[in-house]
Amino acid sequence: MADVAQRAGVSSQTVSRVSNGYAGVNEETRRQVLDAMKELGYRPNSAARALKRGEFRTIGVITFSLSSTGNVRTLEAIATSAAAEGYAVTLLPVALPTQDEVSGAFTRLEELAVDAVIVIMEVHLLDAATIALPPYVQVLVVDSDAGDHYTVVDTDQAGGSRIAVEHLLSLGHETVWHLAGPADSFAAQRRADAWRAVLTEAGRPTPELARGDWSATSGYRAGLELADHPDCTAVFAANDQMALGLLRALHERGRRVPEDVSVVGFDDLAESASFLPPLTTVHQDFAEVGRLCVQAVLRKMRQDDATHGTTLVPTRLVLRESTAPPPGR
Repeated sequence: MADVAQRAGVSSQTVSRVSNGYAGVNEETRRQVLDAMKELGYRPNSAARALKRGEFRTIGVITFSLSSTGNVRTLEAIATSAAAEGYAVTLLPVALPTQDEVSGAFTRLEELAVDAVIVIMEVHLLDAATIALPPYVQVLVVDSDAGDHYTVVDTDQAGGSRIAVEHLLSLGHETVWHLAGPADSFAAQRRADAWRAVLTEAGRPTPELARGDWSATSGYRAGLELADHPDCTAVFAANDQMALGLLRALHERGRRVPEDVSVVGFDDLAESASFLPPLTTVHQDFAEVGRLCVQAVLRKMRQDDATHGTTLVPTRLVLRESTAPPPGR
């Protein structure tokens, strides 16, 4: 810093103010300092600045899965929003949902010097007796209903499922079948519960749900079974990837979409508009989820906000060509 000050003809304090982005330095002096830094190859010591400020400008993210589209897109949105705020993201995948693994993840993140932690974790794990998040760490949780204990940001899973099922019923279908996600998934549970609730409220029969694992392959397997039910004229798939497999199965069984069977997905993947036929689906605003996650965790850090609760990001139905009235209507 002294070398930079000498080269620029300013004080070390002025160099410090420029390197830390403080106001009150005129533009000509700032340029002189920055030019001197570049000539000398000077880089501010971020570790020293973090120790002095007590802030590392890094957010840790713990997740148990990088295989699902939702988790990957949420992580991307968090990283983008954090970068816009001048923060980096340290990702720590955890292999098993156990107390030891979670505690170890927090320990490793502390060693890596993070200011707060965002956890992408299912409600079933948070509710388990073996899981406890450290009370001294600022924590925000994604994809959960644990708002009584943590600050939670999530997509409105139930609302999105409702508009999907109500759309199919409004077309004249007697009932709607459901291709659900994994039984241990919070999002899958919320979507299935809403599907069932809409049918019950409408006085419609509730078919036995089919089960997949979010993958197109599982959607294909379940679709072969659904295609064998002649009274199945409408299916709400819990995500677009399973809907893709379902479309293939229906095609192979000679069931036309949407003439014989209508299909609605959930996620609104970029590829969904290129399915055959283009898929009607529920749009999730992952960018908004990521932005709200970062804003909420920064607010907790800066204000020591201890309030808990859940923020839901609205969904909307994207109408394409995979839904129509049932045969004969």
